[in-house]
This record gives sequence, C-alpha cells and structure tokens, in this order.
Amino acid sequence: MDKSEMIRGVAFDLDGTLVDSAPGLAHAVDMALYALELPQPGEARVITWIGNGADVLMERALSWARQERATLRAAAGKPRIDEADIPQEEQARVLRKLFDRYYAESVEGGSTLFPDVEATLAALHANGTPMALVTNKPTPFVAPLLASLNIARYFSVVIGGDDVQNKKPHPEPLLMVAKNLDLAPSSLLFVGDSRNDILAAQAAGFVSVGLTYGYNYGEAIALSKPDHVFDRFSDIMPIFGLSHSDNQETENE
Repeated sequence: MDKSEMIRGVAFDLDGTLVDSAPGLAHAVDMALYALELPQPGEARVITWIGNGADVLMERALSWARQERATLRAAAGKPRIDEADIPQEEQARVLRKLFDRYYAESVEGGSTLFPDVEATLAALHANGTPMALVTNKPTPFVAPLLASLNIARYFSVVIGGDDVQNKKPHPEPLLMVAKNLDLAPSSLLFVGDSRNDILAAQAAGFVSVGLTYGYNYGEAIALSKPDHVFDRFSDIMPIFGLSHSDNQETENE
C-alpha cells in the first residue's frame, strides 16, 4: 500500500512553506547589525540562513558580519580586528535582543502567504483534516503572525521553537504533534521546504513532502529524499482526496 493512502492528518512548517517571511526577517537582521555598526547582509543572503531558529540565524549573521568587517578593514589598510570591538559572545547576546525588538515590529507587515496557501488550508479544514503547525521560530512571534495572516483558525496544534527542548531536525516536535492529535506518526504528513523538515519527518516516521520554492540553504529539496516533491502548495490536496477544483471552490466562497 502507498504510504499516502494511510494519511489522516497533516502538519506544516511555517517560514518558507506557508509564509514568505524573508523580507521581515532580513529587515530585522539588517537593523540589528546596523545598530552595532556592522555590515548588513541583505535579504538574498539572509534567506540562506533561515530554518534553524533565531539563535542560529543570528549566529550566522554575526559570523558573516564580523568576517565582512574584517575584510573591509584589511582592504582599507587597517588591522582586521578593531581593539574597541566588544567580545563576540557579548556582541551575540546584544544582537539577539536587537533582532527580537526589530522583528517584533516587522513580523506582521514583513510576511505574506505563498500562493494557494489560504485556499488549500481552507479546503483541508472544510474536509475535516486535522492540521498542525511546527516551526523553529521563537514561540512569542508565532501567534501574532498567524493571526495577522488570518490562518490561526486552521490549526488545532501549534508548536513553536520554545515549546520543545529539541527543534527540527530532531523529531521531538513532530512526535508531540502525533501525540496531541492522537494519530500514529505513519498516518501523518509533514510539509516543509528545508532539509531540517524532511529529516525531522523521516526521524519521526511521518510521510514527508518537500516544497521546491522555500528557503533550503540554496540546495534542491529533492536531495533530502522526501516522499513527495511538489512545486505548488496546492499539490498536497490529492493526497487527501481533494482536487484543485475544491481549492478554487473554497476561494470563491
């Protein structure tokens, strides 16, 4: 039997899967670095760092910015390291606090739903499909973002990065979904855009879908060997016995 024939519920990643959050995240990263007089990477580079939570995002941003600043200083004939710089560990703590402040200001306006997301969620919800959300994003940012995009009502379980000891790619948050939904992991689909999502799904025993349009560190999602690779979010619908016309009907209601 095809594993997809056993599917009874679905969990989704957030950033890069449901939501294009890169503009808001990049703005917060750039503003935090600017406040410390460090180079700003811009959205195209920040996209390659998204997926492991805010701590790792800012570690990557700070490492890049310090290296970039050292390179610029050397090119200008100055010592690569400025004696006035605060230690990197302290700089990292300050940077994370700045990021949280700037991201809280932009989390709603800096994020939009990817095409087909709202209509597909609505069709699945109308079909009675249990749905959950699993993200490495810090938990305090999750509920305001879902509310601002008007999709909070679709999820009976929401797990943020602060709700577990081990974030994706660890299976813990997905196994928590299975427990909360009272469904076997093998009867659940996990839909994501990055290798962390696919690794978590595989470790938890979920059927996995990899979407090609998200933030996967610049590599093809197919390399992570998900059970399904889809180009469009609505391509998950046939797994639940729904057609694209069901999606269209929901949009028109």
